[in-house]
Amino acid sequence: MSHPVSLSRDSDIGVIRINYPPVNALGHGVREGLQNCLREALADDGIQAVVVIGEGKTFPAGADIREFGKPPQQPVLPAVIDEYEASDKPVIAAIHGTALGGGLEVALGCDYRVALDSARLGLPEVKLGLLPGAGGTQRLPRLVGAQKALEMIVGGNPIKAAEARELGLVDEVVSGDLLDGALAFARKLVADGAPLRKLSELDVPGDTSAELFEHFEQSIARKQRGFKAPFSCIKAVKAAVELPYDKGVERERELFFKLLVSSESAAQRHVFFAEREVAKVPGLDKDTPKREIKQAAVIGAGTMGGGIAMNFANAGIP
Repeated sequence: MSHPVSLSRDSDIGVIRINYPPVNALGHGVREGLQNCLREALADDGIQAVVVIGEGKTFPAGADIREFGKPPQQPVLPAVIDEYEASDKPVIAAIHGTALGGGLEVALGCDYRVALDSARLGLPEVKLGLLPGAGGTQRLPRLVGAQKALEMIVGGNPIKAAEARELGLVDEVVSGDLLDGALAFARKLVADGAPLRKLSELDVPGDTSAELFEHFEQSIARKQRGFKAPFSCIKAVKAAVELPYDKGVERERELFFKLLVSSESAAQRHVFFAEREVAKVPGLDKDTPKREIKQAAVIGAGTMGGGIAMNFANAGIP
């Protein structure tokens, strides 16, 4: 198998492609490839800017959670993202599909972000009993403000490209060919002499009061009772407001590792895998042709039978 990350040139723009189907998860090989390709691009005097893009259906849709609980393999994701942010050439993330979790954190480590109009962006780690552990809780508030960062990180739901553009999370939304749009954007940056933008050097804009965090915690207290991750997310975002970036990252990592070894996160990750496994029938090849269902009979019309019948009706099956 060829390496999952490659570097090519389009005239004076370096293009780093991630090709690790199905979702370009940020496993060890991808992290290593991202690091090596960036270093190669920075060493090439003919490259003026770098575009990072995912092949297939999506930009990286998160970390490879199969690696959770195993000894970390270098390079770790936070170190790779730090290298991207430290680049002395503009780096542009070109986003399609879903930029989720570590994928969005990679994009936040870039100077600029271009997204296809159908893209979705989010930090859903809370749904696995975790929090973004590669700088996401520190960079996102510096870009969109504490209130919106809390909503995205504690809620865990992705937002559409149009909303991301309104928030400043995305710099340009394109339709049509994403790579063409990203290359045009990159060349304009170079022509305009646009500055590098390191989110870690920004202050958190907007309301950063203690009351903001108190009210937000109160608003989720009943619904999230028994879950640790949402409240740890609030603490991490608060660290972005109260601490210098490097200290905030230390706090983020401390909170992340506490969650990683918690029974709550272990249970939520078990459910995540179980929900995906239950859809697979052992011994049944995925290419097995499916019988067309033209009608259905439900025996019994109680609460469960009525619900099943309604599902068939909603699907258009008499």
